[in-house]
Amino acid sequence: MAKRISFGKGASSVLFWSVVSAAFIGPGTVTTAAKAGASFQLALLWALLFSTIATIILQEAAARVTIASGKSLGEIISLKYHSSSSDSIKMVLFLAIAFGCAAYQTGNLLGAIAGLELMTDVDSKLLLLAVGLVCASILFLGNIQLIARVLGTVVAFMGLLFFYVALQSDFEIYDVFEAAFLPSIPNGSALLIIGLIGTTIVPYNLFLASGISKGQSVREMRIGISLAVLIGGLISMAILLVGMQIEGEFSFQALASTLSDSVGDWAAALFAAGLFVAGFTSSITAPLAAAITARSFFQSETNNWAMNSRNFRLVWGVILGIGLLFGLADVKPIPAIILAQAINGVLLPIVAIFLLLIVNDKGLFLDGFTNSNLSNALMLIIVSVACFLGLYNILKVLAQLASADTTSATLYWSAAMITGLITLGLIWRIYISKR
Repeated sequence: MAKRISFGKGASSVLFWSVVSAAFIGPGTVTTAAKAGASFQLALLWALLFSTIATIILQEAAARVTIASGKSLGEIISLKYHSSSSDSIKMVLFLAIAFGCAAYQTGNLLGAIAGLELMTDVDSKLLLLAVGLVCASILFLGNIQLIARVLGTVVAFMGLLFFYVALQSDFEIYDVFEAAFLPSIPNGSALLIIGLIGTTIVPYNLFLASGISKGQSVREMRIGISLAVLIGGLISMAILLVGMQIEGEFSFQALASTLSDSVGDWAAALFAAGLFVAGFTSSITAPLAAAITARSFFQSETNNWAMNSRNFRLVWGVILGIGLLFGLADVKPIPAIILAQAINGVLLPIVAIFLLLIVNDKGLFLDGFTNSNLSNALMLIIVSVACFLGLYNILKVLAQLASADTTSATLYWSAAMITGLITLGLIWRIYISKR
């Protein structure tokens, strides 16, 4: 009989894994989900449901391989690809993750400043430099966990606020279920859809899940991840419902006004504080995640990657610096945040494909820890959807740059054909070539 987990143990596991959901409930989620509701009403709700389920599946796989092997995801990739091309593979994967972290960092800082601008008239560049300096100081000292938990409490209150306001929205429950389970891609929504996926299934969170899973049982980990991510997904859906109430062009000011009209002036003030805290905590975690990912790939007996080492600090310093440079360049926050989520949505298939191949390698784990056929089917669906949306947006951009007269149907079919070939290649690699 499987070992039972007490209520207290289960609640503790959910709280422990809430760091994953807290990592994707930031300015990117607030911006992208609210704009999706403002622009397309309920039509894109399915993307958040898909993203939430996909996050649970991918995070579980990343944590499971670490529990089974005692090694981080980066170490396992190094072990699996130990040929002469290993260094190139590790470098490409790290650069993909680092690029995503840098894109997020710009949105995180701009989101934090947008929250402060709703509360003060101080020049935005001074606010940006001040926030950047505080983030650098915290990262340099390494005393991050306690501060992140305290500030995360304010973000949790913001989530409760969105739930309350969402219940005031004018919608039918039947329409919500229909939009959640019947996918649609309205004209002009493709970039926003992959943004919703990118802001929920954060690629660097897979390395975070791998890094913090050591010491847990598989059952305890599965309960904690499932409930924590589900709560985060429901908050994202509530934000989309709140966005439906916005009249006119979407902006943070319009969203704050919506909250104020629905609940009271205190709600707008809490939203501003929550937006700042979400951006500030994410401005710490994104550079930190890049440094942790680098350590998991490149750490060795002769290469020091401790938190106070030059290598570790150099990585988070570069990511933080890139975010500051784009912020000081007067990049508009809302388009930058949505673009950051879309970039990560495009990068997601790269990491997901490597994870899928790893969890099917019986040479690395015992049979009980490798993927079942059901898990493989679900992960293949996730990879295929992410690949299709990413390829569609890439082909769309290329067509625009080439000034080609290409219809949406042509782009859809082209993306679908390439995705089909990638999926068939993965099926061959997992099931047929191993025989």
